[in-house]
Amino acid sequence: MSADKLKIELCMGSSCFARGNSSALMAIENYIEENGLQDRIELEGHLCLGKCNSGPHVAIDGQEFSCLSDECIIDILRKKLEE
Repeated sequence: MSADKLKIELCMGSSCFARGNSSALMAIENYIEENGLQDRIELEGHLCLGKCNSGPHVAIDGQEFSCLSDECIIDILRKKLEE
């Protein structure tokens, strides 16, 4: 993986998936595809990140987020890609 590649990690455990990471995954995948960012973003799912009580859980370049809407996640991705 290139050092300038943005890494997104989503918890895909049943609690986070049911609480919103299923739609977050679709939103992120659509954003990546619509903007041709396949070479700039690494998307990785995890079975469980151990933060079930604060889910849905997402980490972007090592910074952890919980309970974000799809729109907030996309806004964070835009900002991170501009850095």
